[in-house]
Amino acid sequence: MIDLNKEHSMYIKNYKKRNAKIAITRFIILFSIFALWEIAGNLNWIDPFLTSTPSRMWKSLVKIYYEGTLFKHIWVTCYETILGFLLGTILGTLIAIILWWSDFISKVLDPYLVVLNALPKVALAPIIIFWVGNGKEAIIIIALLISIIVTIINVLNGFNEVDEDKIKLLKTLGANKLDILRYLIIPASIPTLVSTLKINVGLSWVGVIMGEFLVAKEGLGFLIIYGGQISQLDMVMMSIIILSILAYLMYQAVAFFEKKLSS
Repeated sequence: MIDLNKEHSMYIKNYKKRNAKIAITRFIILFSIFALWEIAGNLNWIDPFLTSTPSRMWKSLVKIYYEGTLFKHIWVTCYETILGFLLGTILGTLIAIILWWSDFISKVLDPYLVVLNALPKVALAPIIIFWVGNGKEAIIIIALLISIIVTIINVLNGFNEVDEDKIKLLKTLGANKLDILRYLIIPASIPTLVSTLKINVGLSWVGVIMGEFLVAKEGLGFLIIYGGQISQLDMVMMSIIILSILAYLMYQAVAFFEKKLSS
């Protein structure tokens, strides 16, 4: 007879071992990349002025830290990104609910959504800057515009893919449209909503950095542009590495939220 408790314990043990192996392998790969990068720069296999090296990036990081501006730049970019991410997700979801609610409005706006989705949002950036000025508001709006259309389309598609038979069943039981939305559509679309959140993480960072390239006087995007202008590519590479870490942490926050929803 199979001992279920023993089998379960073995499964948990093997699962933890596998996760540990994955984490160790990831660390080894990352460490190897940085080590090879450093060696290649020191031995002049690559031009350290053009590609920088981990040690040069570290020196640039320490320099900006002692200037007292490092965390200010990080905070500004994080603030703009999180706000743009939240606004794009919330407004996009609300608009998707309106379009699901009214098939007429959905049909009318469908070609406009297609055009806006295909339109490079950076083309609208100069107009936005003239409208709201060259401050944080313009950057947040650019991030919002990049994520909101994708959110509307993804969430609306998720709503429309809910089983029609389930909707008909609720209607026969006397449910109105609000009940259907609350008890069926939104719960059934949770995977779509979480997937949209993950997509919006990347889009929000793209929007903010794009905006900071154009108008910012602070932030990581500003450091990248400023570093390029004064030929300090160590600063540029350092800022890119920090952006990568922050984007990863934000993605992990969404993944943690997903686990909480599914538990």
